[in-house]
Order: sequence, then C-alpha cells, then structure tokens
Amino acid sequence: MGWSTEQDGAAAQGGPGAEAAGAGPGEGVRARPPVALSPSRASDFMQCPLLYRFRVIDKLPEKPSAAATRGTVVHAVLERLFDAPAGERTAAGARAMVPGEWEKLLAKRPELAELFAGDADGERLATWLAEAEALVERWFSLEDPTRLEPADRELYVETVLESGLRLRGFIDRVDVAPTGEVRIVDYKTGKAPRPQFAEGALFQMKFYALVMWRLRGVVPRRLQLVYLGSGDVLTYDPGEADLRAVERKLLALWEAIRLATETGDWRPRPTKLCGWCDHQAHCPEFGGTPPVYPLEPRPADGGGAPQGRMEAI
Repeated sequence: MGWSTEQDGAAAQGGPGAEAAGAGPGEGVRARPPVALSPSRASDFMQCPLLYRFRVIDKLPEKPSAAATRGTVVHAVLERLFDAPAGERTAAGARAMVPGEWEKLLAKRPELAELFAGDADGERLATWLAEAEALVERWFSLEDPTRLEPADRELYVETVLESGLRLRGFIDRVDVAPTGEVRIVDYKTGKAPRPQFAEGALFQMKFYALVMWRLRGVVPRRLQLVYLGSGDVLTYDPGEADLRAVERKLLALWEAIRLATETGDWRPRPTKLCGWCDHQAHCPEFGGTPPVYPLEPRPADGGGAPQGRMEAI
C-alpha cells in the first residue's frame, strides 16, 4: 500500500494529481474534494472506499515500500534506456543504470533511506539492487529495445469527458506504428495474475485507452502488460464497445465518489489486502477511528448513514 510510480510522478511535478500523491498534508494545506480520477485512485475506491478517502481526502502518510520503490527505479531505467542510440541499448548497460537511478530517487526522497535502516554492511541494499537489476535484465528477454522507438515515455495524459469527469494518469510507453496504429505498454515488476484476476490489470489499460481515444480520436490497436516478475506479456486488443463500457463504469464510480465526498460516508470493504494496509490504526475494521472528516458533510436524504462496512462496490 505504499508509493506508486504514478504517485511519484504526480507529486514530483507538483501539478495534476498532486493532491492524491499519498503524502501527508503540509502546514496550511487544506483538504479538497477530488477533482479527477486516475487508474490508481479508481482502483483504490473499488478496493475500499475508506482507503480512497485516507489517500485522497485525508492524505495520510504511508510508509515507503521496498517493492514499490524498486518498481520506481526499474521504470526509470526502462524509460531512460531509450535516450541512448538503438545499438547501445544493452542488458549490461541497463543493469549498470540501476544504482544511479536509485541514488537519484534517494536524493529526491531522502525518507526512502529508512528502507535500509540498520543495514550497516549494505547487504540488504545490495540484494535489493540485484533484484532490480534482474528485473531490468528480464525485460530484454521479452522485448528488443533495439527495434523500438517509442513515441512517448512516461506520458502524462488528461482529458475531460462530455459528462465533465476529468481523467488523467501516466502511461509507461506509447508505440506508434508507421501505419498510425497505437500500442500502449505498461511495465509491471510483479508476477502476472491468474487468468481469473487479469481483469483488474486490464481495467487500468482500458482506462488509458479511453483517455487516448478521447484525446486523439483513435482507439489504441493493442494494450500490452509486461510482467517482469514472471516474464509474461499479456495483450488485449480493445474496441469502441470496450471503451464505452469503461466510460460508463467510470461515470458510475465517480458518482459514488461524489456522493461519499458530500456525505462523508466512506465505508471500509475488508479483503485479504487489508493485511498490507498502512491505515489499520484509523480503520474501524481494526478497532481504529478515522480522522475527523476535513470537509463539510451534507447528509443525504435528510440524514447521513453511519459509516459502516462496504460489502460490495
């Protein structure tokens, strides 16, 4: 439940998406209602509305995660690798970039040093860096960077639907064929999900496809998920019907978020993922109490329902 690549990019820019960057509110910073939806925050709400509130409304701090931080470093290497000429994009060169990208990230976020607190001999850090290097090297067995010239890398996209809903996010890579066909690529440093759980990952990709369609008027030809943890590549070719269905889902989701924001009624939805949540001390499911709601609630239908469990989204 730690920092994500998307959060890091938004907060570092201090621009769109910064209000949902997962850091604690600074002095003089007031809570604000959500103004846009990203794939990560949409997934948060579907997983647990109370988690969404903690991250977006309350902006509760979260502990750095070794896995998420490793993912940020790997993404940075795979982005910057394409700065080099095609012939110089080698696995050895990419591995050699890992320590430097870690140092750059640490300089921007010194609090990440706590990940290796007490590691006097540097053994845990060395193991962690080796794991990141192995993920980078595995990518070369899945794609050939000497034959790729991405149109965009770490592309920030934003669009406003006819309904007024603002969608935004960061796309790892966009490839455009000479014929104009678009491929959206996302790197995952974990393992590929079992088939019955693949829809969750595809939701993020369809979200990006919808944004690109609305921005450029072209439905992406292919969505590609590259799982470096297991060495799998999953692809999906969307159609307009797929993206219209995603749009309807997002509109319903945003309406639920709007209602929760206005009433202050954010309900926890317990799942197996709760064991990894940083906010158990504030969650009623663990005997905690949420912070005082920082926005002015408006009771629905003459009386707000008490905050209880959300059984389904």
